[in-house]
Amino acid sequence: MANELSGRRVAILVTDGFEQVEMTKPREALKQAGAQTLLISPKPKEVQGWNHHEKGDKFAVDKALDAVKAHDYDALLLPGGVANPDRLRIIPEAVQFVHDFCKEHKPVAAICHGPWMLVEAGVVNGRTLTSWPSLTTDILNAGGKWVDREVVVDGNLVTSRKPDDIPAFNQKMIEVFRQGASEPTHAGSEGKRA
Repeated sequence: MANELSGRRVAILVTDGFEQVEMTKPREALKQAGAQTLLISPKPKEVQGWNHHEKGDKFAVDKALDAVKAHDYDALLLPGGVANPDRLRIIPEAVQFVHDFCKEHKPVAAICHGPWMLVEAGVVNGRTLTSWPSLTTDILNAGGKWVDREVVVDGNLVTSRKPDDIPAFNQKMIEVFRQGASEPTHAGSEGKRA
């Protein structure tokens, strides 16, 4: 449905070094579903995307991180790329932003290395997630359960492993974002292939 997310505001938290396709493809799917998406960053003006190990395009930042609050948005998207969450997780305001979405049980979708921000925000204990495999130990050490699936939904959290999972990730992200805020179920479920 073209307007299933009409009226929803989705924050996309990034800084330099995000995997470009993990931002652009989900953002495109959200816009097609009628959502308003805003690129939020601790960096002013623009951020640099990456295509694996090569620089990609630059994207205009819609809002500065220090000027936003989680309660202004309906959902959060956390793209991956190794450098992106690694840089964001040492910025207390970025970690707090993610934590606040989860505290309010708002939907959060994270792909590839994006779940690092969920670990840093202290919100994975007792939850089932997937991610890029190198995050497995971090998720386990934070009290989460890591599974190797293309997409996992656990309450308000949607996670995927890599760019190849984007079609399934987008489908589940839109479903969960449409449902809106909910109490966490702590019951992981595998998504269907898109």
